Formats: sequence, C-alpha cells, structure tokens
Amino acid sequence: MKKQFNPSTLYLATPTVLVTVASGGRDNIITLAWVGTVNSEPPMIAIGVRPSRHSHGLLEKGGEFVVNIPGSGMVRELDLCGSKSGRDLDKFEQCGFKRIPASKVGAPLIDRCPLNIECVVRNKLSLGSHDLFIGEILAVQADEAVLDDKGRVDMAKVGPVAFSGGEYWGLGAKLPRK
Repeated sequence: MKKQFNPSTLYLATPTVLVTVASGGRDNIITLAWVGTVNSEPPMIAIGVRPSRHSHGLLEKGGEFVVNIPGSGMVRELDLCGSKSGRDLDKFEQCGFKRIPASKVGAPLIDRCPLNIECVVRNKLSLGSHDLFIGEILAVQADEAVLDDKGRVDMAKVGPVAFSGGEYWGLGAKLPRK
C-alpha cells in the first residue's frame, strides 16, 4: 500500500554544495542543493538558483562558478552560506574560509572544501522559482588528503553531504554491487 503526497521536491536527497561566484571584483558563496550532473561529453553540471539571490546577479554577470564540495563537518558553514546574504556580509570571513585562485575561472575555490569543480556557464533556463545554469566543467581540484593509493578521489574521505526534507544527511559507506 502506498500513500500519495502532493507534488514536492522534499523527498529527493540531493548533493549539498557551496557554489562560489564572482563579478566586478566581488565574490560570494551560496549553499545549493539543486545541483547535478547533466552531460558527460563535454562534462557539465547544472545548478538551480533563485533570481532573488545575490549570487544570481554575480553569476549572470561573471558567467563562471565553482562547485565546492564540503565535507560532513561543515554543516554550520552550509547553513550560514544558505541563510545569510552576501549583500550584507563576507561569507568567506564569517566562515573562516580562505579564497584560493581557480585555475580556469574567476570565481575562487574554498580552501576547506576537499573537491572544487570549476565551471563556465554554457546555458541558462528560466524554470519559474529558479533559473537553471548549465556549466561546462573546465577543471577539477582535489585535496591530496582525499585521494586513495591509486590517486583517485575516495568519497569516503570526502564525506559529502546530502539535503532532503529540510535536513542535512551524511552519506554512508559505498554499497557493494552484486
């Protein structure tokens, strides 16, 4: 037996990331949970951003962004960057983050995020409450501490965070394939 609910996005667990943007000498961080891979050749990521958000304007003007993947010990920072506006404060300073210059884009990397994905906007689709920015991945940076003995990213060491039903969730261990 199934119970039917009204249409909602609440029940889909989504990756929670810190996206950095920059334009005109200003930068900002926004917490986003509406993020996902949308293409493999060329590699692309889509991010959903409300037009009312400060980062939206910087993203439109700058045309570039970095998806910074935080570890599970960064929930306080995720909350702050998702609930405060960069119009009013410097989120890097508030969170104790350092800006690291990216290799391919103008938006900075966040030092404490173990993975950083540099992107250039290739398309924007207005959907209603959010605009979907599709970014081509130009570079990926990974802390050496999250690499395995073969030099690949070990997601267990990264400790990515998901968001579902208004709550943050840590991801468990890798599941075996049968």
